[in-house]
Amino acid sequence: MHAGAMDRILPEIERCQPYIMPPYIMPPCIIATECQTLDRTGTEMNPADDLWVFGYGSLLWRPGFDFEEKRAARLGGFHRSLCVYSHVHRGTAEQPGLVLGLDRGGSCRGLAFRVLARNASATVAYLREREQVTSVYLERIVSVRFDDGRSVSALTYVVDRRHGQYAGRLPADDLLKFIRQGVGQSGANPEYVLRTSEQLTALGIRDRTLRDLAAALA
Repeated sequence: MHAGAMDRILPEIERCQPYIMPPYIMPPCIIATECQTLDRTGTEMNPADDLWVFGYGSLLWRPGFDFEEKRAARLGGFHRSLCVYSHVHRGTAEQPGLVLGLDRGGSCRGLAFRVLARNASATVAYLREREQVTSVYLERIVSVRFDDGRSVSALTYVVDRRHGQYAGRLPADDLLKFIRQGVGQSGANPEYVLRTSEQLTALGIRDRTLRDLAAALA
């Protein structure tokens, strides 16, 4: 994002301050493959006015915001994982479900959505309300690569391993147990897994864990 566009969307912040900030202020930008803090002005980011958003879970089939285009993209340094106990959208604190997060290591194929610059602030506000209701996800700017080799900087949400809702790597039986029991504000947990698995298949993305879980839930 061009420095001028970044300044229009985000108020002035100091570099390297703690992640917990007032609403509508972007935290320090992190390139996932290198884990380096970028300059606040975004001068090291792709010089474009539009905002890219990287989706890897329910955003694939329910983005919930207006976008101009979507493209297949790969993120390095993180992988898709059912590693988040859901206390709101697909479960409760008393009976949690499981949802996807980006966890460290490997890579992840998903979709990059291009949002027009005039809609960027509203899109960021919507995503924060959706993704950060319990602060288990960290908001980050990451570098994603398209099939043609071009890279862009994109907004995404990675799991906070220090958060109490981080589930880590669970055995298959536990995955099924939490998914089968989970029901939250966005619906039943099995629906989330089935629809995500279905969309990944449609995109030609192989995820054996989700495929096997979908088969067990069908």
